[in-house]
Amino acid sequence: MSTQPSKPLKLGIVGLGRAFTLMLPTFVHDSRIQLVGATDPIAAARAQFETDFGAPVYESIEALCANPDVEAVYIASPHQFHAEHVCLAAAYGKHVLVEKPMALTLEECTRMVDATLRAGVHLIVGHSHSFNAPIKRCREIIDSGVYGAVKMITALNYTDFLYRPRRPEELDTQAGGGVIHSQATHQIDIVRLLGGGLVRSVRAHTGAWDASRPTEGAYSALLGFEGGAFASSTYSGYGHYDSDELMDNISELGQGKQAQDHGAARKRLDNVTDAADETALKAARNYGGSLYISNTALPQKLAHQHFGQVIVSCEKADLRPGPTGIAIYADQHKISETLLAPKIPRIEVIDELFASVRDEQPAVHSGEWARATTAVCLAILESARTGQECQPGLQVAYGSTP
Repeated sequence: MSTQPSKPLKLGIVGLGRAFTLMLPTFVHDSRIQLVGATDPIAAARAQFETDFGAPVYESIEALCANPDVEAVYIASPHQFHAEHVCLAAAYGKHVLVEKPMALTLEECTRMVDATLRAGVHLIVGHSHSFNAPIKRCREIIDSGVYGAVKMITALNYTDFLYRPRRPEELDTQAGGGVIHSQATHQIDIVRLLGGGLVRSVRAHTGAWDASRPTEGAYSALLGFEGGAFASSTYSGYGHYDSDELMDNISELGQGKQAQDHGAARKRLDNVTDAADETALKAARNYGGSLYISNTALPQKLAHQHFGQVIVSCEKADLRPGPTGIAIYADQHKISETLLAPKIPRIEVIDELFASVRDEQPAVHSGEWARATTAVCLAILESARTGQECQPGLQVAYGSTP
């Protein structure tokens, strides 16, 4: 899709934290997007936005949404506010791109879907790593049928997620903290997209092994799909082994990693003495904070983003999407299909948002799709709690139109 539209989408920002900084290079370099306003409770973040973009800033989401220049809003507020903020934006007639996780409960997800349907606006949930071009290409290969049906999926990721600076609620599962709400959303979205979408059973275990980080830091789940395919999904955020070693030392964000990067997250917490210190450290590193480095320049060497090792076992081949392309292991040969390096990170998110709003095309990552992913994530928590297999509801098939 061209990145030179005649009419850019005028976007307002709700929440100028970590998620916004990760999307910022995309917003700045994709000319289909024009940032026209923002709201955040932190004055320093609002001031930084006003300086960077010469656009108005607001202390409330209501004031932002009342701006007639705003066509759509990107909601990157803390997880527990997603439902409230999406419903409010819809009431003002704004299209919505909301960060993952969609919400914390299925009731909240349904409220968000209903609110946007009533208002006649589009709802897209992301970024999740199922947007990534290698995952999309892997799905295209599956759809071609040349290697037969999907039978098994293996997904594995080990990161330092739990030791990045956190506010207290980010270490509280009930408030949306921990790896299930924040990280399983990525992995389960990928697995559902590659497996067809319809998860019928979940059997899972979770791990909470550090009393100073009192939430789930790891999980392993076995998913059964309609049609008989199954998937194993394993994740650890405890900051020991780094599975980017399996991805040619290319990070989740598509950039190279060095050996000295190991343990950096834990080291940053060495001088943190309490929750207030950690909250302050996170704020300082965020947009507009005292340690924030304003730099939206694109890296000279950029690969596709990823979420760890994924292997899709079809009847006639195993497919392994990675940051540079797809490896295909067939009966008697191996094919390496290289994908062109991305010019702009996460451009796939804007492709889907722009196509939905401007061209009225159905979105893959709709509210209904994201609600189904949330149902599976909540089933992981429930299965781990009860020791029983769970059957998540509200599932949506890949490729179905909401």
